[in-house]
Amino acid sequence: MMIIARMLLRRVLLLVPLMLGIVLFVFIVMRFADMDPASAYYQGANPTAEQLHQFREENGLLDPLAVRYADFVGDLLTGDMGISVLTRAPVIDQVSTALPLTMQLTFLGLGVGVVLSLILGVTAAIYRDRLPDQIIRVVSLTGVAAPSFWLALLMIQYGAVELGWFPTGGYINPNDSFTGWLETMTLPALALSLPVAAQLTRIVRTAVVEELDRDYVRTAVGSGLPPVVVVGRNVLRNALVNPLTVLGLRVGYLLGGAVVIETIFGLPGMGKLMIDAVRNGDPAVVQGVVLTTAAGFVVINLVIDILYLLVNPRLRSAA
Repeated sequence: MMIIARMLLRRVLLLVPLMLGIVLFVFIVMRFADMDPASAYYQGANPTAEQLHQFREENGLLDPLAVRYADFVGDLLTGDMGISVLTRAPVIDQVSTALPLTMQLTFLGLGVGVVLSLILGVTAAIYRDRLPDQIIRVVSLTGVAAPSFWLALLMIQYGAVELGWFPTGGYINPNDSFTGWLETMTLPALALSLPVAAQLTRIVRTAVVEELDRDYVRTAVGSGLPPVVVVGRNVLRNALVNPLTVLGLRVGYLLGGAVVIETIFGLPGMGKLMIDAVRNGDPAVVQGVVLTTAAGFVVINLVIDILYLLVNPRLRSAA
């Protein structure tokens, strides 16, 4: 536990300059974006040049870039992401409302993807070069090539419109109805997770095959241990390191894909919040959503690093 705690402390300390770099990058990019907070504030009101200048002056938009960045970082440290020029509401409140749904969708998709990839990958490795392996190989290659938004449209057409098993969109809070929540989240989670599951299946299969060819596996099976015990206790644990590496990278895909999936299924999450903010020219909200998503990606990868230590004793000794 002390080793994990020391590694966690080092990773947290490294997150400080990383997050400052992300904040700086997002701040600079947003300054060059074709979004004018003053114009968005007076949207549809035909403001005069004097009104636009007054708004920019009152909100510090005419200050030097370095001053604006320092103020922006200072506000972030106090939990202030700014004010939406359209709704006049704090951005942190809008993000706090939308973030739970996006996290539900992301982790549900992540869970489905991990379970499917483990089942299919291990099965393909055990039956390598035989019919189950060949079938799973074709299915996984097809899944890798299929974009999530295309799968989402297919699922709506067949799973919702023709068969009527699931709603075409919308969201039900799990506190109101868990069954309704599950029905509204099933198709989005599947559309988001299947491409990830397909890629992870290939990696899990390769990692498990490499472990099955090692001497300790032959020795364990030859000594009379059931193959199921050997695979579950030793092979799978040692083979999980490479899939975890890829999984950490695919978390960014899940978070980014959630933006598209939420829009297709009409889910009021971070994706819809960002799309609406971009469409209406609300830079503070766009900035808040991007920073929150980036922070989530960094934190999840920190969790993946900790999982490395839990599944691989050699990494613990190296740490």
